[in-house]
Amino acid sequence: MLLKFLPLATLLALASCGADDTASFGADSQAASTSTLPYIGNSERQAVPGHDSVTVHATVPAFRLHDQDGRLVTNQTLAGKVYITDFFFATCPGICPKMQSELLKVYKQYAANPNVVFVSHTIDPEHDSLPVLRDYARRLGVATPTSTWRFVRASRDTAYALAKAYFTGAMPDAQAPGGIAHAGTFALVDDQGHVRGLYDGLNPQETTKLLEELPVLLAEVKARRSTAAL
Repeated sequence: MLLKFLPLATLLALASCGADDTASFGADSQAASTSTLPYIGNSERQAVPGHDSVTVHATVPAFRLHDQDGRLVTNQTLAGKVYITDFFFATCPGICPKMQSELLKVYKQYAANPNVVFVSHTIDPEHDSLPVLRDYARRLGVATPTSTWRFVRASRDTAYALAKAYFTGAMPDAQAPGGIAHAGTFALVDDQGHVRGLYDGLNPQETTKLLEELPVLLAEVKARRSTAAL
């Protein structure tokens, strides 16, 4: 299943693990294909002394964020999980409402699965305080004690750098709605921090594609866990 990669310029113009966890992966993956998704980004071969060389895939860089409830979110927090990420801001009058409406379709199908996490990064942290993010989650209908949708904030520079790492983008633009131009990309990330899919969050057909490919990735993770357990 090859994913369509939309250039950033085009997108901007549009705007540990136990048995129970393995069972949960399987429950969402029974009908999934045995194929795997591609790795997005540069990969390289590295020599390993005494072994054949191995392929090393690009990994999301280290980050420290805080969610709407003040909980720390790091790479370690999300390790072993499959997660979907996007970039938004609470006062966005442009593409954000449409993006979150599309992502909500996916969340509703996976809200009960603890192995799938949703991470929305604010690109306007000066305005989007934790109380603002909590209210945003409440208005979206996902503000529950068990919610796996994390609305996170860090410095603006950190948010912009992470957007680039997820193959999307954001930048100040006085001409853009709300003063910030950003892409509507959803990035699908595997249990090891590799970006495995990119989707246009403004296109319902891309949301459908994400819903088709998410079980494929869950099946791959389940198989990797089973192999590691041998």
